[in-house]
Amino acid sequence: MTDRPFDALQARIAALKPIRAVGRVIAAGSGTVTVAGLSAEAGLGDLVEIRHGRGVRRRGEVLALAEGAVTVLPDGTPEGLSVGDRVVLLGPGEIAPHRGWLGRVVDPFGQPLDGRPLMPGPEFRPLRAAPPLATARRGLGPRLGTGLAAFDTLLPIVRGQRIGLFAGSGVGKSTLLAKLARGVQADMAVIAMVGERGREVGEFISHVLGPEGMARSVIVAATSDQSPMVRRRAAWAAMAVAEHFRDEGNHVLFLADSVTRFAEAHRELALAASEPAALRGYPPSTAQAIMALAERAGPGAEGAGDITAVFSVLVAGSDMDEPVADILRGVLDGHVVLDRRIAERGRFPAVDLLRSVSRSLPRAASGPENAQIARARRLLGAYDRAEMMIQAGLYAAGSDPEIDAAIKVWPGLDAFLSEDAPGGVEASFARLAQVLAAADLTGRPVLQG
Repeated sequence: MTDRPFDALQARIAALKPIRAVGRVIAAGSGTVTVAGLSAEAGLGDLVEIRHGRGVRRRGEVLALAEGAVTVLPDGTPEGLSVGDRVVLLGPGEIAPHRGWLGRVVDPFGQPLDGRPLMPGPEFRPLRAAPPLATARRGLGPRLGTGLAAFDTLLPIVRGQRIGLFAGSGVGKSTLLAKLARGVQADMAVIAMVGERGREVGEFISHVLGPEGMARSVIVAATSDQSPMVRRRAAWAAMAVAEHFRDEGNHVLFLADSVTRFAEAHRELALAASEPAALRGYPPSTAQAIMALAERAGPGAEGAGDITAVFSVLVAGSDMDEPVADILRGVLDGHVVLDRRIAERGRFPAVDLLRSVSRSLPRAASGPENAQIARARRLLGAYDRAEMMIQAGLYAAGSDPEIDAAIKVWPGLDAFLSEDAPGGVEASFARLAQVLAAADLTGRPVLQG
């Protein structure tokens, strides 16, 4: 008989560090504090705990190192801290995920946010881990059912793919993420909620994600009122949880809402560390931080599972060239654009198909399926080019066969893009074929792919 029930406890005891380095606060500014006594032991990004004489304890992050002192950004404002306060070095950020976290909401430090006890896992994982070796990674896997007709057909998602979801505020981004969390074929989902309003976190869990989606999900949340240190760590912690499940051989769906808030938190920290501003106010290290996060997702190495990821990006005024969107779009395997005009006329998800791309095509679909996809895109493009004339009543039927076909198919195709797909991928393509058949009421081939 083995002592397996005690393996987790033994691992936790072995990881304990009974002796920790301690420094003292020697100066405090408007946003940071200077600490002496930790220069030899501290590393950039390490966590510390500031212990005030009145029993107040506050976390902080090491931002800069010098020969005689380190600069620390406290979690929150430095108000109430005093010269001489003890500062305990906690070490690099780590988290200990566990399968029992499914259905739970945690903070970036692995503490429960739902008021119930939480069992940590037996092993700690670094928040900022390296991605699998490029030469050891598998290629993209098979096509996944998503429960949404648009993604099952025209914008396929495959196992291990990384896509971006680009949207302004109030166009259904969170609702679409929740539908993907419920519908994508995966063993579990890990959701990073970075910089959201506290009310929205609760609403997302109870009304948007629902019990079905929550049962197979872990949510790592940091609300907008928390410090940039905590908000940035939320994305890292969520990815570490996803990597834990991936290394157990699972297929993990990772959803980040949003990378923009992650980048904004990184900007605050970088500027506090005296990094110069560039890229419309973002410091140069922003690109590396975003790409490092995205590269950790994707196909795993042999013997491990995969992380299929959806990274949402807030774009003001549909500006796809703003820094965060531009950086992320260059490292992903596709992007989906949600359009406010489509949302305003009541079609959800408000996917602008003509501006959205899945780089899993054409390999993710068969020859006949690719022909259907090309035909649908061409019809949508023809209608889009002539829409102003059509709406104004200036288009004369028969002037252009392509536009005539697009007008016939438009109502059905627009409705198809908002449909759920409970029957799976094959049923969705069969439904798409029925919709496209309306484009050829004369019996003459139109717009073959």
